[in-house]
Amino acid sequence: MHHHLSLRAKLIIMISVMAAMFLVALDQTIIATALGKIVEQFNAYDSLSWIVTAYLITTTITVPIAGKLSDLFGRRIMLLIGVAVFTAGSLMSGLSGDIVQLILWRALQGIGGGIITANAFTIVGDLFAARERGKWQGLIGAVFGLSSVIGPLLGGWLTDGQHLAGLVTNWRWTFFINIPVGIVAFILISIYSPSFRHGGKKPKVDYLGAGLLAIGLGTLILAVDNTKNIFAGLLSSTGMSVDTLKLMMYGIVALSIAAFVFVERRAKEPILPPHFFANRNFVLIMTIATLFGAAFMGSILYLTQFNQQVFGATPTQSGMMLLPMVAGVMASSIGAGQLISKIGKYKIFMQIGFILATVSMFMLSTLTPESGYLYEAIIMVVLGLGLGVAMPVMNLAVQNEFEMHELGAATSSSQLFRSLGSTIGTAVFGAMLTAGIIAHLGNIQQSAYVQTLKQNPAASKIGDFNDSNTILNLNMPDVKKEVSGSADKAFAELPAVTRTQATKAFTAEQNDFSSTVTHAFSSSLQHIFYVAFGLMVAATLAVFAIKERVLRSANPGETPGAQE
Repeated sequence: MHHHLSLRAKLIIMISVMAAMFLVALDQTIIATALGKIVEQFNAYDSLSWIVTAYLITTTITVPIAGKLSDLFGRRIMLLIGVAVFTAGSLMSGLSGDIVQLILWRALQGIGGGIITANAFTIVGDLFAARERGKWQGLIGAVFGLSSVIGPLLGGWLTDGQHLAGLVTNWRWTFFINIPVGIVAFILISIYSPSFRHGGKKPKVDYLGAGLLAIGLGTLILAVDNTKNIFAGLLSSTGMSVDTLKLMMYGIVALSIAAFVFVERRAKEPILPPHFFANRNFVLIMTIATLFGAAFMGSILYLTQFNQQVFGATPTQSGMMLLPMVAGVMASSIGAGQLISKIGKYKIFMQIGFILATVSMFMLSTLTPESGYLYEAIIMVVLGLGLGVAMPVMNLAVQNEFEMHELGAATSSSQLFRSLGSTIGTAVFGAMLTAGIIAHLGNIQQSAYVQTLKQNPAASKIGDFNDSNTILNLNMPDVKKEVSGSADKAFAELPAVTRTQATKAFTAEQNDFSSTVTHAFSSSLQHIFYVAFGLMVAATLAVFAIKERVLRSANPGETPGAQE
């Protein structure tokens, strides 16, 4: 029986869902500022990759499975489980006594994050008719934009140590901050949210399909994300090359996916229904989501590094410098959502959004060390306007293709393909950036500046000078300041005249080094933006190929997916 909800109840549910979604979106950025302190405290620099990858693996695996389970068992129960797991994972991550514990609790946190992500967008489809969904999808999109700025700022602020109620904050508070919001969201969802269940009385779970999908997705992420660092012990003990290991892992992925397809064709309640791929628009939207994920998430993350390398911004300042893009995202996602709900069509907005994002991606490829911040800011505003329209409308478009009982699986599919595109794009672009920097830098290890640093015992702690990542770190403002301070101490024992000459020579060497690294980084980044531009062109063409179905309006007082 349908359960009709008042507007007040719907608003409370959406506020609760957006609060939970804000936690997940915030976690993706807030943890980045705390990583350095975490590995420093635990003396676990070799495990840095696992702190991020553990969360990524479980989130990616959980999204499609949670989407299907919510169709069978109800959105409320899955949301409550997701919020509870994420909050518990946050608490235990903050209490971790060593790096192994932190990695395990991060994996648990990722499961909760995946469940929330799968259901946050889907519940909009349950509460509102297709024509009304745009405004709410847009608000969730704005939440993502807001979190991208608040995350680095809040993370840096808490990690630096603040005095709150007689307590001193540290990196653990980047996890603890999730707990009160999670508790409030859990209470509100449990009180106000109906079941949103569309399965039968005895739903049959596709355990085999879920297991095969988990193996395939987990192995794929490990094969493309920090493989060398994560499996360093295995590679050194067996003598196996990283290429051989990756080839074996890709083989496991291929076999798992082939077995998954075979099982799904015969499953009563498949995790990812095969008939979805008979829907032309679904295939196009999944293609768009993958290309968009690779182009946007795989490349735009480097803007913060560009700001740090070129403008000498601190991590917190570089986050603030993204405000123009965030403002564009929030304005267009909310505005476009309102317009879509009024006219009942979404394709034109999707086309405009992708065109703006594509043009902006090309303009990003023109950034150089000589570009002023105003030029970058203008590009980011236009990019934000495009992204703010494009991101929410993809979910709206896929939801409009299927009936209520398949909404969870359909919506989570979009999240899955976007996540996979982002993961693969980040790995590929990361390799491109490293290769490009190495090619442009040449024998910079032989430069006077690096040779001077090699003679300084304190500088040797920074890393291997033959590693391009170490070279980039040497050009970071905080590292440059630390190195300069160390040099000043070393020169302090010299006579005044000699000390002045040594300081001037060192400063000149550092400036030459900085200029070389900055131009090498910028040139390599240009190639990444060129590729991202190409991916966005392909995604835009796919958008124009979509055959739009008019968004349906709700009957008076109807709550489309709510059931008692």
